[in-house]
Amino acid sequence: MASGNRFTRVFWTSASVELLERMAYYAIFIVLTLYLSNVYGFSDIEAGIVSGIFSATLSLLPTFSGALADRIGFRSSLLLAFALLSVGYLGLAVLPTLFQSAGMVDYGLITTFTGLRESPLRWTVIPILLIIVVGGSFIKAVISGTIARETTTTNRARGFSIFYMMVNIGSFTGKTVVEPLRRGMGSEGLVVLNYFSAAMTLLAFILVWMLYHSRQEQGDVKNIREIGSSLLRVLTNGRIIAITLITSGFWMIYMQLYATMPKYVLRMAGDTATPAWYANLNPLVVVLCVNLVTRLMQRYKAVTSMGVGMWLMPFSALLMAAGNLVGSDDILGLHPVAFMMLCGIGVQALAETFISPRYLEYFSLQAPKGDEGLYLGFSHINSCIASFIGFGLSGFLLSKYCPDPQLYATHEAWQAASVHAHYIWYVFAVIGALAAVALFIFGKLTKNDK
Repeated sequence: MASGNRFTRVFWTSASVELLERMAYYAIFIVLTLYLSNVYGFSDIEAGIVSGIFSATLSLLPTFSGALADRIGFRSSLLLAFALLSVGYLGLAVLPTLFQSAGMVDYGLITTFTGLRESPLRWTVIPILLIIVVGGSFIKAVISGTIARETTTTNRARGFSIFYMMVNIGSFTGKTVVEPLRRGMGSEGLVVLNYFSAAMTLLAFILVWMLYHSRQEQGDVKNIREIGSSLLRVLTNGRIIAITLITSGFWMIYMQLYATMPKYVLRMAGDTATPAWYANLNPLVVVLCVNLVTRLMQRYKAVTSMGVGMWLMPFSALLMAAGNLVGSDDILGLHPVAFMMLCGIGVQALAETFISPRYLEYFSLQAPKGDEGLYLGFSHINSCIASFIGFGLSGFLLSKYCPDPQLYATHEAWQAASVHAHYIWYVFAVIGALAAVALFIFGKLTKNDK
């Protein structure tokens, strides 16, 4: 274990493979709804539902895979996870090429569907996504669980801050790869992108095989009854359940960076918009600010720090809505929708620096020794709830207020149908405000907690 303010080799190995895994994941996730629509022919609602289930399940399974990881060991779990992820990402690249070879679709700058959209074969993407979900669920539990095991009470907050910084460096780098491929190759670029993700997770597998050897693995093996007992303790912890539900409001707005924003800005600001690069403002701000915010807030309780961020979230959604209200003239060379979207993303990222690292710290402090994987796995349930509701809601809101222009005979008809597109963001602003109020009440009720 780390002594004082120093961190172990296993800590830095975990942080490094987390960076690689996040590069792979965010390169795909930022365009997942576009991938499903442009590569497989899913509608907005179908793409939203599939993406939501994917993201939600990826956040639900860590509770169980974390418990399994506590039993079989973190190293074995990571090797299994990165093997599955490599296979899954490779599948997302190879399967569409088989459909193209069969004459069911033609990829290029614009996709021409010649049978795939009507074929049940398009649903074969589901088992591929399931492989990624299972692999990714171990990552979420094991890496954060490793950070908890390999730090002490004196350096844990800083350890999670470093961990979260690495997450966002990976996010930034992964999204940076997207736009050159999308703009240069169109729909075909969305397919090729998956080879990059497969290469990153394969490299992570190699690093774990060579460098991840922790003494903290010893003595952690549990039988099934002990795992069930640990899970029951989590599910009956009222504070953990409450803060998980409350912070779902934060994640519901955050998820729109992937669920709503890409299609919204491309439709409202035009094809010259670069949604993946806009989304990159989020990890850039987090990387630059997370350590500073953690130091500034370290003498305050985790709930206090999270409260500051929660009050910023509804404001970020209102800024995103403002792009449709400030006129049609460019602002600093950007379409007003794009400019105000960047403003909202920046505020959202700042809110994240107050919330996410301290949320993980809060959970790690609740975890008994040997149950770190289970508890840190359960911490992602808020993302599960947010994904189910947020992605599903996104599909319906896009269809109602900002529909696909290709569904309309003229541009004028589409403009009439999307005149209230900004209403989408009002819905999420209300959700964020309710979550902020709920966390304020939670803080008052638990003010005597350590």
